[in-house]
Amino acid sequence: MIRVDCHMHTFASGDAVTTLDQLAQRVDEVGLDVVCITDHHEVSAAQLAQAERAINARIVVGEEIRTPAGEIIGLFLNERIPYVLPLDEVVGRIRAQGGVTYAPHPFDPIRNGMREHTLRRLHAEGQLDVIEIFNAKTAKDEFNQAAKAIADELGIPGAAGSDAHDPIDIGTAWVEMPDFDGPASFLEAIQHATVHGEYAPYPLRYPGANAHELYTPR
Repeated sequence: MIRVDCHMHTFASGDAVTTLDQLAQRVDEVGLDVVCITDHHEVSAAQLAQAERAINARIVVGEEIRTPAGEIIGLFLNERIPYVLPLDEVVGRIRAQGGVTYAPHPFDPIRNGMREHTLRRLHAEGQLDVIEIFNAKTAKDEFNQAAKAIADELGIPGAAGSDAHDPIDIGTAWVEMPDFDGPASFLEAIQHATVHGEYAPYPLRYPGANAHELYTPR
């Protein structure tokens, strides 16, 4: 069994600060075996981390992509997918790369995840592989529980991610699952995953009028 953080960010996301050196250090501290680097609209840092092999964990290249119907993550990508394309086109581009479609934080009202009707449509079309049922940045557990409920109802595997934007938060949510060696075996293995995680609010680096109402500093 291995430990996998399915959703986290590096400096390449633009709103995150984690360098690859800091990622390497944190991976050793928390004992992760696989890290899915899912930067916003960018795959360069993930590809660099994968190529340099300086991190004591396998790297899955991913991307969190904004669409008019909400954000979607592609895992096991080879190249960047542009943002603000229609959702169906993004899904097609993920599929064309042999990737996995992953719905992050779908019920969190303060973030732009895909909502229930979109999840149901993608599932009906056979285009949704994984639903994130625990996101460490989701302040109210009821939203994670809603994601778990629809994943259970639809028979879609559930995953967990720290959604870390800072080194300290890497590994605050993860899944324990059988090992895998590519997207097909990942989808098989994650059906046997156990979810672990705790709430870890975003640091308040970016001031806003209502930021204090959304997250409590750690």
